Amino acid sequence: MLVTGFGPFPRMPRNPSGALARRLAALPRLRRALGRAPVGLVLPTAYDALPRRLAPALAEGPAAVLMFGVAARALRLRVEVRARNRASRLFPDASGRVSGRLTLDPAGPAERRSRAAAAAVALLRRRGVPVAVSRDAGRYLCNAGYYRALAEPCPVLFVHVPPPRTKRPVRPGRRPDASREERALADLVLLLARLGRA
Repeated sequence: MLVTGFGPFPRMPRNPSGALARRLAALPRLRRALGRAPVGLVLPTAYDALPRRLAPALAEGPAAVLMFGVAARALRLRVEVRARNRASRLFPDASGRVSGRLTLDPAGPAERRSRAAAAAVALLRRRGVPVAVSRDAGRYLCNAGYYRALAEPCPVLFVHVPPPRTKRPVRPGRRPDASREERALADLVLLLARLGRA
């Protein structure tokens, strides 16, 4: 099981997606349930990280892939239904480079869809986690990485998380929303692993 997130970039010096990928990969609960710990991979927010870091991880043949990125204006989790074969030359990555072309893969289809998205949304809603369905993963590294991963035969899912917020006090007797969300995302890892085995 591969769980990925991204590192910082100019408008997001603390990217929560990378920290989330690390936390999930380190959960003893997932290690016990899966028989081994998920592989946590934090990708540099740079286009050359896709062939240099993501492609070799995918070549290891994971049973399933769960990817995280941050969406600056998101107020809740966003499950991405598809990735498009397009890039923007307007937004430089963390190294200052822009995509070399407008299509990610000249020989690839116009879009790739996740077959796990509907089941993921249903699971998160059952767990009481606010979630939105998104059909636009953007034109930045999130979309590019998702498009690349969706070429694999295993279940792949991308979830955008909101940016860090100031912490609000928790009322006595109630668990923080972050704890409930993280437990639900651990359940999502297990769901994808089951789909991968099937």
